[in-house]
Amino acid sequence: MLSRVANSLYWMSRYIERAENIARIVDINLQLLLDLRNLDETRLAKYWMPIVESTGDDELFFKLYSKPDARGVTDFLTFRTENPNSILTSVTFARENARMVRDQITIEIWEEINRLYLFLHSTQARRVWKSSPQEFFQEIKSSSLYFQGLTDATIPRNEGWNFMQAGKYIERADKTTRILDVRHASVPAKGLPASPNQSETLEWTAVLRSCSAWDTFRQFNRAEVDPRRVAEFLILSEDFPRSVRFCMSAFDSALRRISGVPEGRYSNPGEKLSGRLLAELQFSSVEDVFESGLHEYLDVLQQRFNDIGEAVSTTYISHPFGNPVEEFQQQQQQQS
Repeated sequence: MLSRVANSLYWMSRYIERAENIARIVDINLQLLLDLRNLDETRLAKYWMPIVESTGDDELFFKLYSKPDARGVTDFLTFRTENPNSILTSVTFARENARMVRDQITIEIWEEINRLYLFLHSTQARRVWKSSPQEFFQEIKSSSLYFQGLTDATIPRNEGWNFMQAGKYIERADKTTRILDVRHASVPAKGLPASPNQSETLEWTAVLRSCSAWDTFRQFNRAEVDPRRVAEFLILSEDFPRSVRFCMSAFDSALRRISGVPEGRYSNPGEKLSGRLLAELQFSSVEDVFESGLHEYLDVLQQRFNDIGEAVSTTYISHPFGNPVEEFQQQQQQQS
């Protein structure tokens, strides 16, 4: 497979997953604040600013907005084209990557990405967003889930599909850590947290709902919701499909299907870094997470995701492209 095709499939999948996760974060925070009434402007900012910080775009945010309130943060994360991680920008980039590999994806996948792109650029999107934010964000999430279903149902299990899977799962792992990091201020800098109060319980329940994890969490945890159990479930669960461990396992498997290298070995730096991180997650405990500090632990994970992504890009994507015409002429000269 051409590296530029692999690159487009990988990033098309990442950007759709990114748009879905940003929609999850903003939607659940809006719903959470409906339960936490009578908050003044200062206390409201404490709920909105961590969301901007979790995406790493706080410096850009303050260049465009004066304060982190609901209107500013939701607009920044949803429609601002200046924000490289906004929903609108992510879907635009996903569509551009899909357009570049139109012959490698099915018509159903192209039509769904294009439909979502046209919706977000329409006046209807703004009307829905103003009248019913929950309905608007549900549209983004539903489209992403439909895209994933189409990918699984219509794409052959070849290299292209594996690059799409790798893109989806590395992005999902990263965003799960960022969703968790939104509430890190409610736990000690290091050490296991104490039992949460009522408002903190609502906050950590919102974290679970952001990851569509509430119902599954309750199946495994009959006790009260607390930061320790939530972090353990979303980082270390072997079975939940949005946990960091599950995502890294799926990502690592996709890399090995591409290269043909069996588990326990590696043929390139991306596989080495991915396999090492997966092994650490498999043999870690939630006590290890809080011993180093939840925020610090998540920061390290995010940096390691970046390192893995760069290594994969170096291996499969980032090498000089030759000019096809010049290459053909050189071949002709060598044969003559």
